[in-house]
Amino acid sequence: MAYQALYRVWRPQQFIDVVGQEHVTKTLQNALLQQKISHAYLFSGPRGTGKTSAAKILAKAVNCERGPSLEPCNECPSCKGITNGTISDVLEFDAASNSRVEEMRDVLDKVKFAPTSVNYKVYIIDEVHMLSISAFNALLKTLEEPPKHVIFILATTEPHKIPLTIISRCQRFDFRRITAQSIVNRMKLIIEETKIDCDEDALKMIARAADGGMRDALSLLDQAISFSQDRVTVEDALTVTGAVSQGFLNKLAKAVEEKDVASGLEALDELLFHGKDPSRFIEDFIFYYRDMLLFKTAPNLEESLERVLLDDEFRDMAEKVPFEQIYQLIDLLNKTQQDMRWTNHPRIFLEVAIVKLCQTEIKQTEQAPSGQITQLLSKIEQLEQDIQQLKVQGTVTAAQEAPSQVQKSAPRSSRKGFQPQVGKINEVLKSATKNNLNQIKSKWGEMRAKLMKSHAALLNEAEPVAASDNTFILKFKHEIHCQMAMDNSRFIETVSQALLELTGDKYLLLGVPEEQWLSIRESFLSNQHNDEGESGSKPEEEPHIAEAKNLFGAEFVEIID
Repeated sequence: MAYQALYRVWRPQQFIDVVGQEHVTKTLQNALLQQKISHAYLFSGPRGTGKTSAAKILAKAVNCERGPSLEPCNECPSCKGITNGTISDVLEFDAASNSRVEEMRDVLDKVKFAPTSVNYKVYIIDEVHMLSISAFNALLKTLEEPPKHVIFILATTEPHKIPLTIISRCQRFDFRRITAQSIVNRMKLIIEETKIDCDEDALKMIARAADGGMRDALSLLDQAISFSQDRVTVEDALTVTGAVSQGFLNKLAKAVEEKDVASGLEALDELLFHGKDPSRFIEDFIFYYRDMLLFKTAPNLEESLERVLLDDEFRDMAEKVPFEQIYQLIDLLNKTQQDMRWTNHPRIFLEVAIVKLCQTEIKQTEQAPSGQITQLLSKIEQLEQDIQQLKVQGTVTAAQEAPSQVQKSAPRSSRKGFQPQVGKINEVLKSATKNNLNQIKSKWGEMRAKLMKSHAALLNEAEPVAASDNTFILKFKHEIHCQMAMDNSRFIETVSQALLELTGDKYLLLGVPEEQWLSIRESFLSNQHNDEGESGSKPEEEPHIAEAKNLFGAEFVEIID
C-alpha cells in the first residue's frame, strides 16, 4: 500500500523528535558523548511514548559513522540501513510472538559472533515481559557476561513482570506520559508540514483523548482527517474519539443548576439517540465537574484540565456552582458509574442520576433571625451567672469536707507503685524446690504459644524464678508490666489453665517486679540465716557442694543460687 499511517511516517528519527522524554534523551546523549555506553538498557513506560523509537535512535547513534555525536546523522549507510531494517546486526525481536526459550536461544547463539557491517550488535527486544521464565534464564546468562560488541535494549509496558535479576543488570529509563500541550505542539508541526487544515480545539480534544500516548494521538488525528471533508473540526474530533461535546456538557450542567429535570432528560435522550456510549458520557461528566473544581481552586493550572476547554460558557457555569454542590455531584455520579458496571440497563441508572442531580439541595447552615440570637445571648448570660453561683457554693462545701477527705485519702496516697504479696512470696520460698521450677520452665514456651498475643506480650520480659507444689513466682523486668498482668484476672486464669493442661498441676501465680524481687529474696535469705544461727543447726549440704569444698577448700567456694 502506498499510504502509510501518520505515526509511521512521523516516527522520531532523532532524539530531539522524541517528545516529552527529555530526561531520557539527555542522559543517553551525554553517555554517547562520553562514550559510556552500557551493555543493557530497559525502557519502560505507557504505550506510544517513544520506547521503541528511542531504542532504534540509540542503535543508529552508537553505529553512526560520524559519531560520537548527540544525534545520528541519518545520512551514512549505517544510519540508513538501520532505519530501513536492512542491517542484520541490529535485530528487533518481538517477545510477544517469540516468547519460548527456543526462539531466545536461537537469537543468543549468534551473540558471540562479531558484527559484520557496523560497530555494535544491537538487540531490541520489544514487550520483553512476555518472555517465559526459561527464556529469561537464557537471557540472564548473556546479560551477566555480555560480549563487548553487543548492546541489549529491552522495552516493556509492564516492568513489574520482569524478574529483578534482569532489571538489576540493566540501566532503567522510565518513559512518562506525554502532556497534552506537547502532543498538540507535535501535531501542529505535522499538519503544517502536510498542509492539513485543522482547528486547534480539535487538536486539544484529540490530545486529551490520547491519554498521554503520541501514537494514539496520531492515529486519532489520522482517523479525524479521513472522516472530515476539508477541515478537521471539533465535531469531527468528538466523533472519532467518542467523547461528548463540551457544549452538551454545559447544557446538561445548566439544567442541573436550574433544577430543570425536563431539559436534563431531553439532553440525555439526544445523547443516546446519537449513539454515544453511556459509560463514556458519565466519565466525561465526572471529569467535567472535576475540571470545574480545579478551575475554581487553581485557575492558572490550565494544563491540569482533562476534558474541558476554558470557554466563556464554562467560566460562567463555574462561577455559579459552589464547592459544596460540586462535591455532592461528583459523589453521586461516581456511585452511578459503579452501579452501571453491573447492570444490563445503564440508561435507567443514567436517567435516575439526572433526576437526582436536578433535585440535589446544597447542605448549608441556616442563619437564625436576629430576635432568636438575642434570646440565645440572654440565656447564655443567665447560665453563666448560675454556674458562678454553683462554683461559690461548691467551694464552701469542699472546704467543710476537706479534713475528712484528707483523712480518708491519706492511706491511699501513701501507696506508690505495685505492692507485691510479700507474705505469700516468703511462704512459697520456704517450700520452693528446683524440681517444681524446672517443671514450669520446661513447659514455659509451649504455655506462651497457647496464649493470645496480648497475653503473651506481657510475658516477653518475664520469667519464673521460684515454685512450690501449688504456687510459682513470676518476675517481671518492668513494674508497669507486672501491674498490668496482676490486675488482669483473665490473664492469671489463662496462664494457670495453660500450665494445668501441660503439667497436670494447678499453679497459683504471684507477680513481682525485678527490683522488688531482689530485695525480697535477700531479706528472706538473711532471715533464714539468722534462724539457722539461733537454732544451732545447719541444713544438710548437697553432695556436689560438699565435694567441691573438700577439693578446693571452703574458703575458695562461693555458692550462687
